[in-house]
Amino acid sequence: MTGRRHHARRREPLGVPTEDEDSAIHDGDEPSQSSYFSVPPSPTSHRRLHPNMSRRPSNSDLPDERSPLLAGSRSRIRIQSTHGSPRAPHLSRNQSYADSIRSSRHHSRANSWGQRLSRALADRQESSMAESKGSLFPDERVWYDQFTSTDWVHDSIADAYRVKALRSRKDFWGRIYVLWDSAQGWILSALVGFVVAVLAYAVNISEATAFDFKDGYCAKHWFLSEKKCCTNGPCTDWREWGEVLNGFPFGQKWTEYVIYVAAVIILASLSCLLTLTTKTVVPSAYRMATLDENLAAPPVSIQDDNGSDEPSISPRQAPEEPVTPPMIYYSAAGSGVAEVRVILSGFVLHGFLGLRTLIIKSMGLVLSVASGLSLGKEGPYVHIATCIGNIACRLFTKYDRNDGKRREVLSAAAAAGVAVAFGAPLGGVLFGLEEVAYFFPAKTLFRTFFCCITAALTLKFLNPYGTHKIVMFQVKYVIDWEYFELGSFILVGVLGGAAGALFIKASRRWAKTFRRIPAIKKYPLLEVVLVALVTGLIGYWNVLTKLPVAKLLYNLAAPCDDRDNDLEDLGICPETIDQIPHALSLLLSAFLVKGLLTIITFGIKVPAGIYVPSMVVGGLMGRTVGHCVQWLVMAFPTWSIWSNCVKLSPTTCIQPGVYGLIAAGSTMCGVTRLSVTLAVILFELTGSLDYVLPFSLAILIAKWTADAIEPLSIYDLLTEMNSYPFLNNKHKPIFTSDLADIVPRVRKERIIDITNSPVVPASSLRIKLELLHKAGELDGGLPIIRDEILVGLIPAPDLEYALDNLPDEGSGLCLMANVPSIDDSDDGSPDPSDFTPFIDPAPIALDIRSPMDLVYECFVKLGLRYICVLRDGRFAGMAHKKTFVKYVRELEEKESAA
Repeated sequence: MTGRRHHARRREPLGVPTEDEDSAIHDGDEPSQSSYFSVPPSPTSHRRLHPNMSRRPSNSDLPDERSPLLAGSRSRIRIQSTHGSPRAPHLSRNQSYADSIRSSRHHSRANSWGQRLSRALADRQESSMAESKGSLFPDERVWYDQFTSTDWVHDSIADAYRVKALRSRKDFWGRIYVLWDSAQGWILSALVGFVVAVLAYAVNISEATAFDFKDGYCAKHWFLSEKKCCTNGPCTDWREWGEVLNGFPFGQKWTEYVIYVAAVIILASLSCLLTLTTKTVVPSAYRMATLDENLAAPPVSIQDDNGSDEPSISPRQAPEEPVTPPMIYYSAAGSGVAEVRVILSGFVLHGFLGLRTLIIKSMGLVLSVASGLSLGKEGPYVHIATCIGNIACRLFTKYDRNDGKRREVLSAAAAAGVAVAFGAPLGGVLFGLEEVAYFFPAKTLFRTFFCCITAALTLKFLNPYGTHKIVMFQVKYVIDWEYFELGSFILVGVLGGAAGALFIKASRRWAKTFRRIPAIKKYPLLEVVLVALVTGLIGYWNVLTKLPVAKLLYNLAAPCDDRDNDLEDLGICPETIDQIPHALSLLLSAFLVKGLLTIITFGIKVPAGIYVPSMVVGGLMGRTVGHCVQWLVMAFPTWSIWSNCVKLSPTTCIQPGVYGLIAAGSTMCGVTRLSVTLAVILFELTGSLDYVLPFSLAILIAKWTADAIEPLSIYDLLTEMNSYPFLNNKHKPIFTSDLADIVPRVRKERIIDITNSPVVPASSLRIKLELLHKAGELDGGLPIIRDEILVGLIPAPDLEYALDNLPDEGSGLCLMANVPSIDDSDDGSPDPSDFTPFIDPAPIALDIRSPMDLVYECFVKLGLRYICVLRDGRFAGMAHKKTFVKYVRELEEKESAA
C-alpha cells in the first residue's frame, strides 16, 4: 500500500452532516478545520490534467471528484490505495489483482525491507470510507456507498502465481527464500500476540491506578493502585482525598463525594476529547445509487469506442443534485468490533486500523475505564489488536500487498484481543471463528491458535493482575451442582437472554430519541459530560456500582468462601436466612442503576466495550435469583427434593455465585449472540469441568430467547445503524427472485466495445472511468465486448493505472485485445498503450436467469467484487457486490416489516 501527499487549496467544509435517523455513532457537529478529512481517491484529484482532453464543466462552488480534501491551507493528506501499490504495466494480470485506486502519479514498488519497516511506524490508513446512506431528494433516502471491497478470488490467484514463481527456483537460495516466505506468517502471528499482550498489560496497569485516583493516592508511590499500595494488612500508605484536605470545604464525606464526581467527569471528558481527534469528515460529493442507472451519469458528450462523439444514452436526466451534507465518524469511539467485522468481510474502512487510531484509542481507553463509566475494555482490545495486526502486515510484502492474505493476520489479531481480555486463548480462537472472521481456513485456524497462545504466555510472564493468572478473574467452585437446580439454570438463561435482547431494543430507542436532540448531536462532549455526571451522582452511594466492572463481576461470581482473600465484604454473602433480604435489596438497586447506566453509556464518543458491562448486569440479576433459591432451600429444608443437600450445609448448598456467572454469560449471549465462545470462556474463567453443562445449557436457552425477542445482535444493530455494507454470511434471506432483478440495462458508457477495432481512444476510456468512479464503483470494472460477446474485463484500478502511464492521453490509442500482427517494441520495453496485460480474459459470469441463492453463494463464499451477467451467451450487464448488499438490506427490511 503506497501513499502520497499533496497540497490542497483552502476550502470551507461543506454544510452540516447528514442526520441518519438510525445513527448511534455518527455525530452531527459541523466539520472543523481540525477535522481529519477522508475521501475516496479519485483519478482526477491526483493525476495531471491533459490539455487535449475535453472536460465537463464543473461548479467550483460545490465539491466534486477534483475538489481539495482538506479545509486548511497548505494541509496535507495521505491517501492509500485499497490493496497495494500498482504494478508495472508489463506485468501479467495474474501477478496481482489486489490493487485498487491509484493514489499517486508515481507507481513504483521499489521499496526495501528496511524502508517498509520504517513505513510501518507511520500512520498509513487502510482506504476510503464514505457515507453509506445519503439523500437524492430531501425526503428520499438511498443506499450511498463508497467502500471498496476485496476480491478474494483474485487475491488468491495473485498469491498462487507469486508462490509458483518463488518455488520455480531450485537452487540453494531459492529454497531459503521459500522457507523464509513460509515463516513470515508465523513470525507475524508471534509478533502480533506479543505486542497485543504488552499493550494490554500497559492498559491494565494504567487504568487500575487512574481508577483509584478518584478516591485517593498512594503516599509511598503515587503511581501505585490501592491494591498494590496496600499489599499486607491494614493500609497506612493510602490517602483518601477527604483525609488529605482535612475535610475542606464540605466535610470529609461530602468532599470525597464532590471530588469523586468531578474526577469521573474530568477523566471521561479527557477520553472524549482524545476520541474526537479521530474525527473524519467524508464530503458527500460523490453520488451513487447502484440500482439507479441514471443517477451518476449527468448528460455529457462521450466518445464511443470508435472515436466519434455521441450524447449519453441515458433516457432521462437527473435534476440538479442537491448538496448532501458530509458524514462524520470517529474511528476511536466505541468498541470497534462491528467495524472489524465489516473489514474482515472484505470491505475497507478508512482509518480504522491505522497507528493514529491505535495510539488514541489505547490512551482514551485508559481514561474512559478509569472514569468509572459503565463500560469495559475487553471489546476495544479486539479493535486495538486488529490495528496491531494491520500495522505488522506492513513489514512483509506478501501481506502488505494482498488484502486476502492480510485478513488472515487480522483474524488472528482479533482473536488475540479476546485472549488477553479474558485470559482465554481457546475462547479467543472460537471468537475469531464464530464472530469476526469471514473466511477461516484450517491454516488460519492454526495460526490464530498460535497467536493466542503467544499472547497468553506473554501475559502470564507480565502478570498484570499480580495473581500469576492470565484470566481477568478466576473463581473456583468446589461443590458440584444438584439436579433440582437445572430448572433454576434454565430460568436464569431465559432471563439473561431476554435482558440482552431488551438492552438492544433500549439502545436503539435511546439512539433515536436522546441522541437526536440537536445539542447532543452537535456536541458529543456534552453527552459524555452528562453521562459522567449521572454516573458519579448515582453510582457513588451503592457499594456495588462504585466498584470497577471487572472487580464487581468477580465478586458476583465468586463463592462465599473465606479462602478467597480477594473477595470484598459487600454484604452479598448472607450466612443466615434473615440476612438474605438485605442482600437482595442491595443487588436489585445495583441492577437497576447498572442497567440504566449501561444503556445511556453505550454509544457515547469514548472507547468503550459492552462485554463486561452486560455481564455485570446479568451477574447482578443472576445473583439475585441465586439468593432467592437459597432462601427457598433454607426456608423449607424438609422438602425431599433438596433434603440431602441441606444436610451438608444450608448456606453453601446453593452457591449464588454460580447463578451470577451463568446469568452473566447468558446476558452477554443475548447482547452479542456468541454461543460456543462464551461457554468456553466461562469454562476457562472457572477452570471447572463440573459446570460446563450448566453454562452450556443456559447459553443455549439464552440464545433461543434473545433471537425470539430481537433478531439482531448488538453488532448487527451497529452495522445497520451506521449503514456499513456488510454481507452477512451467517444469515441468508429467503430469495424469491433471480439475478435479473438487480442487473441494470447495458449502457454504452459502462462497456468497452471492440467490435469494429481493438484500439480504443484513451480519452474515451478516461471518461468511462470517471463515470464509473462517480457512480461510486471505485473497485468496479469495464466489460470488454465484441459482437455482444463478453471477451474480457478490465478492473477500474488497473485501467486508471494504465491510463496514468500513457505519455499522451489526449490523443493516445489503447490496445484492448491481443493482435498477433502487432510486434513488441524493438528495445524490449513494454508498450504503455498495450492494455492487454491488465485485462482479465475470463471474468466470472452467470446467466441472467440464475437464482439469487446462487448469486449469494458467489458473493459470500467466493468473495467476488462483481459478476458479469449473460443472456443466452451474450453480455447482459454486471452486478456489483455493493448492489447485492443493497438488495439484501432492502429484502431484510421488508421481511422485518411484514
